[in-house]
Amino acid sequence: MIKVIGVRFRTAGKIYFFDPVNFTIEKGDSVIVETARGVEFGVVVGAPRMVEDDKVIQPLKPVLRVATQKDKDQEVANKAREKEAFQVCLEKIKKHQLEMKLIDAEYTFDNNKVLFYFTADGRIDFRELVKDLAAVFKTRIELRQIGVRDETKIVGGIGICGRPLCCNTHLSEFVPVSIKMAKEQNLSLNPTKISGVCGRLMCCLKHEEETYEDLNRNLPSIGDYVTTENGLKGEVKSVNVLRQLVKIIVEVNDEKQIQEFKVEQLRFKRKHKNKKIELTDAELRELEKLEKLEAKSKLDDN
Repeated sequence: MIKVIGVRFRTAGKIYFFDPVNFTIEKGDSVIVETARGVEFGVVVGAPRMVEDDKVIQPLKPVLRVATQKDKDQEVANKAREKEAFQVCLEKIKKHQLEMKLIDAEYTFDNNKVLFYFTADGRIDFRELVKDLAAVFKTRIELRQIGVRDETKIVGGIGICGRPLCCNTHLSEFVPVSIKMAKEQNLSLNPTKISGVCGRLMCCLKHEEETYEDLNRNLPSIGDYVTTENGLKGEVKSVNVLRQLVKIIVEVNDEKQIQEFKVEQLRFKRKHKNKKIELTDAELRELEKLEKLEAKSKLDDN
């Protein structure tokens, strides 16, 4: 077991482990640490705790010091300089007529490097741009091409739910999302309805997937035949997953009617835990379109 603290460098950014050494550190404190990029200013989001050795990437780097007021003032000054650097880089990109979209500028805490994040269709020859930027800032310059998901995470925005984007507020890492999750939650497979601001499948599809899987396991599928507690037999017309209600087509006095029952009032063959989700022909066509869009987006990310 080894003692670590969790440090984050960006809002909703990935959490990294560091050795707290002998410092008294609490959650919410600011610390100065050394990373692969250089000396950085970070916020402690995980209080000191013991973790197993195999969960830590060795060698575990130590905390250099708890941030002083001077360090905090320098971090604020760096943020102001980043805005200036962003504008300068925009002008240089325009000057060199490069087909790239600048997303963000970032100084390392020790001002040893300036990083510029951008998106572009394909590869960009930015060697002359780097020379120009190095002449202006008199420090190391790094241009990093990112994908559409990372762009959205940095820029932020409002999702179709009306709330700030998950990736920009609390989602530290992108989780695998599949189209079958949308089907499991009875969502339309229309790409415009289940894609996020970035154009990829919405990350929030993963949030309730486990709950929907459990709830769906207790329900019959549309088209199944069930028997009610009073002996009526009928075909399932629709299901309400969250309310656990089922509408079935039954025949009463030689007339077909749609009646709603609680799932506890029905008898039917329960779904197997690992039963595959079946798609209609129309859904399969939409699935094919979505898979092509996903494949294209992943190529863009790389």
